[in-house]
Amino acid sequence: MWAFSPPKQSKRKLPDILKANLEAKANDLIETVLKPNHVKPFSEDERFNYVVDIYSKWHQNYFYLCAKYACPGHDVISPFFEAKFARLEYGGNDCFNLSYMRHTGKWREIYTELSLDESLATIRDEPHFLP
Repeated sequence: MWAFSPPKQSKRKLPDILKANLEAKANDLIETVLKPNHVKPFSEDERFNYVVDIYSKWHQNYFYLCAKYACPGHDVISPFFEAKFARLEYGGNDCFNLSYMRHTGKWREIYTELSLDESLATIRDEPHFLP
């Protein structure tokens, strides 16, 4: 049976200076915008999962923004869990492809060839990238 198989893209190497710039600007966005707007202080009467931390991390060629959730209650499997909510992939020429995690557990790339500043502004402003 014949099936379409798109050509595999070669992974582009992210320059070290751009990598450091990405980490610095993303951490600034996290500390000044995302944490103040989304991280909630501990509450005894909380019934649902809530965000207790937002951070960034690298995995292979992807840069992720992640949220750490607390699970209140006495019958939980784990007191905390991690959810990645935004992914940046280097596309070459100082541009990034931006994806969000769908409710299906699959990444959905919705923006391509954005500059670093455009990518971070999109994460800040678009509802797809809420933790």
